[in-house]
Amino acid sequence: MSKTALRKDASLRTLRKVLSVIGRYRLLLILSILLSALTVVLQLYVPILFGDAIDRILGPDQVLFEDMLRILGTVLILVILSSLGTWIMNLINNRLAFRTVQEIRSRAIRRIQILPLSYLDSHSSGDIVQRIIADTDQLSDGLLLGFTQLFSGVVTILLTLAFMLSKDLRITLLVLVLTPVSFLVARWIARHSFHMFSKQTATRGRQTAFINELIGNQKIVKAFGYEQRASDRFRRINEELQGYSQKAVFYSSLTNPSTRAVNSGIYAVVALVGALRILSGPLTVGGLTVLLSYANQYMKPFNEISSVITELQNALACAARVFELIEAEAEAPCPETDLIHRGGQVEIQNVDFSYTPDRPLIEHFSFHAEPGMKIAIVGPTGCGKTTLINLLMRFYDPQKGSISIDGQDTQTVSRSSLRRTYGMVLQDTWLRHGTVRENIAIGKPDATDAEIIEAARKAHSWEFIRRLPERLDTVLTDDSLSQGQKQLLCITRVMLCLPPMLILDEATSSIDTRTEMLIQEAFDQLMHGRTSFIVAHRLSTIREADQILVMKDGHIIEQGRHEELLSKNGFYAGLYSAQFAQTTEN
Repeated sequence: MSKTALRKDASLRTLRKVLSVIGRYRLLLILSILLSALTVVLQLYVPILFGDAIDRILGPDQVLFEDMLRILGTVLILVILSSLGTWIMNLINNRLAFRTVQEIRSRAIRRIQILPLSYLDSHSSGDIVQRIIADTDQLSDGLLLGFTQLFSGVVTILLTLAFMLSKDLRITLLVLVLTPVSFLVARWIARHSFHMFSKQTATRGRQTAFINELIGNQKIVKAFGYEQRASDRFRRINEELQGYSQKAVFYSSLTNPSTRAVNSGIYAVVALVGALRILSGPLTVGGLTVLLSYANQYMKPFNEISSVITELQNALACAARVFELIEAEAEAPCPETDLIHRGGQVEIQNVDFSYTPDRPLIEHFSFHAEPGMKIAIVGPTGCGKTTLINLLMRFYDPQKGSISIDGQDTQTVSRSSLRRTYGMVLQDTWLRHGTVRENIAIGKPDATDAEIIEAARKAHSWEFIRRLPERLDTVLTDDSLSQGQKQLLCITRVMLCLPPMLILDEATSSIDTRTEMLIQEAFDQLMHGRTSFIVAHRLSTIREADQILVMKDGHIIEQGRHEELLSKNGFYAGLYSAQFAQTTEN
């Protein structure tokens, strides 16, 4: 199949998807079509009245003024009714377009909630934002233009032909014979513009992703002197976008002049043939005026429809990207059975996992944790520590093997109940735009202020919270807090929820040593009786762990308590000695 045929097929599939959404609002659609037909009938009847008025001029001093005034009064009433119908139709079209786009955007947001992390990890956040915001806005503009002009245009063409047939068969057939010329011109333009609009939309998504990445990491850009290279990268993307945009605009701008040229030619032919018909007798001057008006109105929708089709090509290109997101494969469905916590025994049996099939990461991984154990996970960067945490939380599923908690395979229980079982503090912090209270109480929305303050005291975050302008009611932005303060708030969340099990992934990496020691005491109290997994680079913080797993290249190469591993003088002892020596030197 040729590229042109593939593009056409993709465009039709996208159009069917959009129409399936519009079908949910078929009542509004039917009302819009009926009003469109009504307003077009009223508008097309006006030229007949004007023709009749012209024919009331019989000659010098032979003007039937009473008839003309009656006809003009009727014209005024029809114009008012037509304007009112158009106004109501536009209101309906606005509601129809915006409800359609609202539904599509809501589907996209709902889809993101169930997409696997593998999809989100492989697509930039800027591109996803572009699809949900800018692409759906472009779709809205295209649909609004389509509803407003496409329906009216099609109805105008059909009814104009009917009225023309009632006046003169030969001229109507002549107009029909010349009509395909406009179709051929419009088709050629639409085919080329859709391809360019698709490339323009994709490139705009890359540009949005780059801008989002650049603004979010501006400190890194400045610290490493990346400004010029960033500008060069943006310039290249911008030039690429400019090229596609110019070509898309060029092809779409051909629509009006091309169709107008064709229509002007048709209008001239109708005028010439009509004049000859007047001389031969069967057509009056008023009748020719009506036919010329109809010929103009008949061809005018082709101009509008050509413009609408060009805009719809752009809208469909954007819709295709949004539906690609909506139809992305969701997470594998999970049972509705809740995980029942009976102490926190964790069993990992012969687990294999890799992010990409050609690069194995974790192989034949097995481990057993008794309830209440404190398990530390250490090893060099990239050995699989955070990946193991992702598997425990079911952010990813293993390709082989199983993970169970208290004898329940995690793949046989709901993800939500599994994740409620764990309290998690990550190295990367996330705070929503909201008050301090809202950020702390994410996991426990019904928490009282007393409970929040108590949790903040345990996490040693109350010291800076009480100095904020509005304390718990202070609205946070990206620059409101330091990285360490953000991490303290994340720790406060866990202190408030008191989950049955804990996962701490470099939870104190951005906190000063003195505060870390105080928080460590709070963590020790929190972890008492709770199965806990701790990922740590600073080995001094895990000396009291019940079990230390030393990972390398996705395997456990050593395990035991701190003193046991040091006595083996193996890989862990080397890591600890290196850190101890570094600390001593510093």
